[in-house]
Amino acid sequence: MSIRDVYIVDAVRTPIGKFGGALAAVRPDDLAGHVVRALVDRTPDLDPARVDDVYFGDANGAGEDNRDVARMAVLLAGLPVSVPGVTVNRLCGSGLEAVIQAARAIALGDASVVVAGGVESMSRAPWVLQKPERAFPAGHQQLHSTTLGWRMTNPRMPAEWTVPLGEGAELIADKHGITREQQDAFALASHRKAAEAWAKGLYDGEVVPCPDVELTRDECIRDATSMEALARLKPSFRPDGGTVTAGNSSPLNDGAAALLLVDEDGLRETGREPLARVRTSAVTGIEPQLFGLGPVEAVRRALGKAGRSFADLRTFELNEAFAAQSLGCLAEWPELDPEIVNPRGGAVAIGHPLGASGARLAGSVAHQLAAAGSGTGLAALCIGVGQGLALVLER
Repeated sequence: MSIRDVYIVDAVRTPIGKFGGALAAVRPDDLAGHVVRALVDRTPDLDPARVDDVYFGDANGAGEDNRDVARMAVLLAGLPVSVPGVTVNRLCGSGLEAVIQAARAIALGDASVVVAGGVESMSRAPWVLQKPERAFPAGHQQLHSTTLGWRMTNPRMPAEWTVPLGEGAELIADKHGITREQQDAFALASHRKAAEAWAKGLYDGEVVPCPDVELTRDECIRDATSMEALARLKPSFRPDGGTVTAGNSSPLNDGAAALLLVDEDGLRETGREPLARVRTSAVTGIEPQLFGLGPVEAVRRALGKAGRSFADLRTFELNEAFAAQSLGCLAEWPELDPEIVNPRGGAVAIGHPLGASGARLAGSVAHQLAAAGSGTGLAALCIGVGQGLALVLER
């Protein structure tokens, strides 16, 4: 059986909203439906009925994104009811996992035209109540927030594995001797690059604002922040001597992203030039408390499978869950030129709507390669509970 080439024809995303911000009133299934509809509308030569499947990443799935949000997106987008949809979950890597699974289906000949993406509304993530072990308990019951992090943790899990995500970032700062000042400088650079990219119109070709919502730019970018302002913030996880703050961490966010992937036959039907071609991917595991270093080995494996090195990369989108986590990864890739990493800003500034982020990164790499005209690009994320995921694209 021959392996087919897989092309990314287009990629779109919403502006990323802040927690409780402009997108908080929009249901996650509506966010997903919006980007699917926008993506299909941008390729008018393609009959929507030709979409073989829709893969969507979603990290929480505990609220309005329940019951297979990918299928809900298909229906809400007005695609033919014959188009199926499947929701995948690899926590923070869910959106990129959706892209990888879609590409794999095309490469193996199981599909020709696929939409892949991701969605998350952290604002609308519900509180959940466990069912009691016995009926009619007399005592108080505990609600668990599904917004982020560990909840209802299995007591058999070792305590060192289930530390808060921010404490995991502190552990990486300890491991690599990363200072508070270095983290704040990294965060400041992320905001400045994102603000500059928006000012230059670099996101105009991929961001599709939601209807009836007054948000046309990523909501968490702080154009006027400074090292002095960041230095005034208190540590969030270690009150005494901590280095991880709200300012050098990604915020809580809402948003969605979607990509159109096709084989050669599908490409002809779209009548468009592809942005990029999918080359390889890799996934790896690591100690859960060191989840932030998960991309280190995944990136090396993906590049190795592609027959490429760090020197071959034109652009690299690395999800900035925390500045300490990103700097820890960069410290373990001494061959990598840091100047090519997140050239249009990263998640510290843009935001990290969990299930959508991986799709946003893949789409951004594809658009950057198209703008450059040629080259190799890479998208990678760390993943809670200790995983790393990476995707290599080429043009």
